[in-house]
Amino acid sequence: MILETIVTTQSAEGLAHIAPMGVHVAGDEFIVMPFKPSATLDNLLATGCAVFNHTDDVRVFAGCLTGRRDWPLSPAERVACPRLSVTLTHVELELARVEDDELRPRLYCRAIHQVQHGPFQGYNRAQFAVLEAAILASRLGRLPWSKIDAELDYLKIGLEKCAGERELQAWGWLMEKIEAERPA
Repeated sequence: MILETIVTTQSAEGLAHIAPMGVHVAGDEFIVMPFKPSATLDNLLATGCAVFNHTDDVRVFAGCLTGRRDWPLSPAERVACPRLSVTLTHVELELARVEDDELRPRLYCRAIHQVQHGPFQGYNRAQFAVLEAAILASRLGRLPWSKIDAELDYLKIGLEKCAGERELQAWGWLMEKIEAERPA
């Protein structure tokens, strides 16, 4: 199973980093697979810890992909890296082992602490649309534009039916990024 989450890490120098990421879950292992180069990869290897943040504020996902990474952070309880302040649940992780790869290493982590800050009531169709559009925006150089356009057209249906102010803002950020990178 892959969970779409926000991963927070911290460099050895104490600089926080926030990144949206699909994290693989296999039994009690959480497998982070960042592409090289990656601040998440560097930080996790340097400090041996990370926090997975489960939030329903899809602006965080869209924001991170569009250069808006200044989200409020709070200290985690048992690891030396921060968590998102707007998270519903956070899972504090410790790096257990690494399988190196020249493109995408596998970082196997184990949960050492989990806290629920608020109830997760599920994603509505607009939130789902933003998450999927964020994934598309993260793959602009790897997917054909015809596929991106077709998927965005479909995702707009749910967005138009269910979006609130936060979802519309996030969608707008993603559309700006996509249009800025579209070939002429």
